[in-house]
Amino acid sequence: MTRVKRGVTSRAKHNKVFKQAKGFYGRRKNTIRAAKAAVDRSKQFAYRDRKVNKRNFRALWIQRINAAVREHGLTYGRFIDGLNKAGIEVDRKVLSDMAIHETEAFGALVAAAKKALAYLKDAGTTNEFESAVK
Repeated sequence: MTRVKRGVTSRAKHNKVFKQAKGFYGRRKNTIRAAKAAVDRSKQFAYRDRKVNKRNFRALWIQRINAAVREHGLTYGRFIDGLNKAGIEVDRKVLSDMAIHETEAFGALVAAAKKALAYLKDAGTTNEFESAVK
């Protein structure tokens, strides 16, 4: 059996890890054992936070929509309920963008939602409707 020298391959593997650990502090950037552990952990965080990022953006869109809808005298929940009852299917990202950049179009959506919520005026007490639509 011939002898296999592994210096080149192990050096290449190490360099791959060191390249990913660039910018880390202390021994985490230049000692293979610490760098490998740090890179593995950073990949786990990156995977997890790609999901968290989606959650954070959805929460931001909802806050923006809520702020814009309250200027028209509705709450976010009532607005979304009104849109669903009106059969309007627009996702929150687009609604948020419309609230910021296209206020007239957003106002038309709010009016459609209010119109769809008008059944509350007839169905129950006036207080239900007044709390829904100001």
